[in-house]
Amino acid sequence: MRRLPIWYPLLLVIFGLGLIAAIQQGQKLQPPPLSLREGPAAVSGVQATSALDPSLSLLASLRENFQDPLARLFLQLILVVFAARVCGALARKFGQPAVIGEMVAGILLGPSLLGWLSPALFQFVFPASSLGTLRLLSQIGVCLFMFVIGMELDLRLLAQQARTAVLVSQVSILFPYLLGVVSALFLFSSLAAPSTSFLPFALFMGISMSITAFPVLARILEERRLTRTALGATAIACAATDDVTAWTVLALVVAITKANALGPTLVTIGLVLVFVLIMVRWVKPRTARWFELAVPGQHGPSRGAMASVIVFVFASALATELLGIHALFGAFLAGVVMPPQRDFREDFSVRLEHFSSVFLLPLFFAFTGLRTQLGLLNQPSGWLICAALILVATTGKLGGAMLAARLTGINWIDSFSLGALMNTRGLVELIALNIGYDLGILSPQIFTMLVLMALVTTGLTGPLLSLADYLRSRRSLAVRPA
Repeated sequence: MRRLPIWYPLLLVIFGLGLIAAIQQGQKLQPPPLSLREGPAAVSGVQATSALDPSLSLLASLRENFQDPLARLFLQLILVVFAARVCGALARKFGQPAVIGEMVAGILLGPSLLGWLSPALFQFVFPASSLGTLRLLSQIGVCLFMFVIGMELDLRLLAQQARTAVLVSQVSILFPYLLGVVSALFLFSSLAAPSTSFLPFALFMGISMSITAFPVLARILEERRLTRTALGATAIACAATDDVTAWTVLALVVAITKANALGPTLVTIGLVLVFVLIMVRWVKPRTARWFELAVPGQHGPSRGAMASVIVFVFASALATELLGIHALFGAFLAGVVMPPQRDFREDFSVRLEHFSSVFLLPLFFAFTGLRTQLGLLNQPSGWLICAALILVATTGKLGGAMLAARLTGINWIDSFSLGALMNTRGLVELIALNIGYDLGILSPQIFTMLVLMALVTTGLTGPLLSLADYLRSRRSLAVRPA
């Protein structure tokens, strides 16, 4: 160690001299001749190299580097995640769930604001050629999100609240679904995508009116400390039943749309039913052994269990994609058949939800925002149609759920609260709308209107619940003895 200060500079000198000698000797060598096979590629490479001017400015050099797909993807990820966190925090300050702010962030980064304020910057950050990667990453995030929703589905709670849950959820689907189909009669000629027919358009309009966002509803109940109340338990059971029914209907609609004929549609539906039976009856009892449940004393599942679950989720998603319906149905079903142990499900939910909600789901919001063009509603008639859709969606969902809940014996104020909760659409609505857009059923105009409808109906949930609390307090004061 004492001799190190002496030897280290000497080694550096020897290394430097050797490097200089090798470079000088190499500059005297002749390059290999161009072969016939490599001629055009080599010539273009030489021309590209010679075209680089050493005197390029730093700004031009940075712009050149940003043309690399990986660099642009990193820039997109930074902007999307940052905007989602900021807008989500602002939404919470105004008493709204964070998902509202994240949905708004996606719209702000799209052509509705960024593309309107600075078209050049928008095209630089989100060129059309880069959206394929963004879409694939967002779809992975949606699949993981649906897997977590499937794990949060408590089948025992559905059994306990079966009477109320079935009646309220089915009425809150059938009534708005009918209104959506009737609305399609007036909107098809002017707002449907040019390549679609009336049947898939009407079915998707019904879906857009009847969906409830189960995860957003659960978070609103948690924030308002209603989870352990009778209203909260009923709302969770109704929303879970609603989710299962709505996704089943959506799967059938996708199968009908993709098959374009009765025979292939029936085959697809039959194969999907067989797959569901295999997952529920054969796979579910074996998942605990397959995924090597963590033994007591360990902190969470092992890496092997995590890897096994991720592979299982993607395999289930691949199966439903190959069967002719969307991959997210397979991911949702994979969550439903997870082992029933609560610790197991909570550990996986926390790990996957944190990753998907912080990183991947904002990409989905951004991708949806890139498709949402508020500039298409540049006529008063467009905004009037959008307002009418919001009114019809709220009347169908809130009104249907409220009346059904009252028929089960729930008082009017709690029935109104339940209807307000069932009117929450949020992220789940955006997933369905993007499916309709990808299948060429929804035009950009109606897609934008329905995205706004999802935002408004979700944002109304908090104020409507506050109104119900106010009415409840007034009623309690009125009946209090003097």
